[in-house]
Amino acid sequence: MSRIVKVGLFGVGHLGKIHARLLKEISGFDVVGFFDPADDVASYAIQEFGYKRFEKANDLIASVQAVVIAAPTIAHFDIASAALKAGKHIFVEKPVAETTAQAKKLTAMAEEAGVKAMVGHVERFNPAMLAIDIKKINPVFIEVHRLAQFNPRGTDVSVVHDLMIHDLDIILGLVKSQVSKVSASGVAIISSSLDIANARIEFANGCVANVTASRISLKNMRKMRVFQPGAYISIDFLKGKSDVLKIHNKQQSSEIPGFEIDLGDKKKFITMETLSKQDVNAIKLELELFHKSITQNKPVPVSVEDGFKAMQLAQKVMEAIEKHAGGVKM
Repeated sequence: MSRIVKVGLFGVGHLGKIHARLLKEISGFDVVGFFDPADDVASYAIQEFGYKRFEKANDLIASVQAVVIAAPTIAHFDIASAALKAGKHIFVEKPVAETTAQAKKLTAMAEEAGVKAMVGHVERFNPAMLAIDIKKINPVFIEVHRLAQFNPRGTDVSVVHDLMIHDLDIILGLVKSQVSKVSASGVAIISSSLDIANARIEFANGCVANVTASRISLKNMRKMRVFQPGAYISIDFLKGKSDVLKIHNKQQSSEIPGFEIDLGDKKKFITMETLSKQDVNAIKLELELFHKSITQNKPVPVSVEDGFKAMQLAQKVMEAIEKHAGGVKM
């Protein structure tokens, strides 16, 4: 396939504007145009980027080889399914769909269409995550806090699907085991859907993940702390860096900062490294990898099936919250 991929953008709101700018910067994409029913944001996209506005979604789909879907979650399934039926490659922002049933159907449709279908779980490409070797991570306990100040954008879905799903996706990648039990609680404070939630996720191999997500906090925090035998890893998504502490039986190279601890009958040595890849734009990298998967026929780094699995776990969290609330549907 030619290295130039004709692409159409669905949605030019808050996140769509970011995609619109980055698609323009990637030489391998030829942006044919966009579709967005909102006149105000559409006018901005025309003026700012010079993109053509399509009045009908199907006309845009027919004019391109691939689509990037940054529309509200409620529209993901309809746009993605129409594109897949037309044999187009798709990149769809998380959550991949509004329901797990829709996500499961998109998984089957993508496989049947034989196209590249990728989900935008952007935190996988955060500099803090790119800097560590996840193959060497074997957690026994994970603690996560993803806290954000209130923003009306995104309240069309619960905080579980808006924020927590980032961490659920990463946890599923780190823990090589099946989920055995989910306990959770949450509450709606400002919006009509959950604004704060906490989940305890237990895995068959004994690992436990304690995950908190809030969009009504006074300050922003996006941290994941991973504990495993002989090591502790602190992943700061907000700062884009990871701190890795390791315990050794003997002193290590002086190139790595460390210190000695006395345990009475023996001594241990602890080293600490701060790792990062600060020169990375996570969303741009996602789109570049999507382009490469199309032109070089490579697997996408985050498949629709991955998106479905994250949705599936998010649904288990929601069901646990409803059970905790006495059957009151959130």
